[in-house]
Amino acid sequence: MDTPGPRLRRLRGTWLYGTLLLSLGAFGVVILLAPAAGTDPGRVLVGLLFLGSSMHVAATGWFYTLPEIRSHARARLGRYATVPLALVAGTAAVAAALPESAFRWALYAFFAWQFFHFQKQNLGMAALAASALRAGSLSRAERAAVVGTGVAGTGALLARPDLLGLHDARLAWVFPIACAAFLAGIGLGLHGLYRRGSRPPAFVAMYLGSLLFFTPVFLLDAPYAAVAGLILAHGLQYLLIVGMVAVTPRPGGGPLGVATMFAIALAGGFLLNLASHLHGSPHAWERALYGAFLGVTMAHFVIDAGLWRLREEFPRRFLTAHLPYLLKP
Repeated sequence: MDTPGPRLRRLRGTWLYGTLLLSLGAFGVVILLAPAAGTDPGRVLVGLLFLGSSMHVAATGWFYTLPEIRSHARARLGRYATVPLALVAGTAAVAAALPESAFRWALYAFFAWQFFHFQKQNLGMAALAASALRAGSLSRAERAAVVGTGVAGTGALLARPDLLGLHDARLAWVFPIACAAFLAGIGLGLHGLYRRGSRPPAFVAMYLGSLLFFTPVFLLDAPYAAVAGLILAHGLQYLLIVGMVAVTPRPGGGPLGVATMFAIALAGGFLLNLASHLHGSPHAWERALYGAFLGVTMAHFVIDAGLWRLREEFPRRFLTAHLPYLLKP
């Protein structure tokens, strides 16, 4: 078994334990700060959600500052340019043309994609933890369990639209089905862990965090308590690993890379946050800006799905070069 040197072990520990602490901390802080249903959140919670939502989406733009990413994107313009631009333009046009009552149905599709994207990241985090700790690849059952609990959690959210501000009860019948599927997914995941025998505690903690990620949706009734923790934990996980890619020593990396990433995330996040509140505007151009905000968020889903897909050669080579303590060469 090959073992990394002391510096790489420290970096590996920073990512592993940082991800676990940020995720648990996100859920704990949000539950403590969450207001009652129908009341506004405080400034601290608003600031945290800005960090975990708008800033984390905007941070994806930093990848385009890297020459190797730009070269990879030029060879695949569909995923990295055409589709993202079409999503932004298309959602802007639809949001401007439809009244809010009709556009609300499009939001169901957006939220379904968004929260499934969250669980795909969780699956990736568990797979990276297994790779970093040389704990063996996730089994098919372990992967299916994480995906299954994510689908169940997403279904539960759509069945409880008040948690998302949609206020429509026509999918309420989905909730008991989602509960049963969530419990079945947990059982499958625990069985998969048991069958694989002894594995490092840090991996087990990361896997269980992925498996149980949507638990607040089933147990809590206040919208911020049930949903904001998911958003904050997801965003902080992403910012940590992107920051660790940015800090890798190379031309334009290190502290300068982190500062550049943070500046892009802050500036882009500020613009996205402004647009995110315009869904109820009577003006078509303002609703178009809200649609563009949704389009940028979906473009982030598409771009990330390509950059972090470790089954493909370029993402694996890129991340192995920048995060050698997580991936074998």
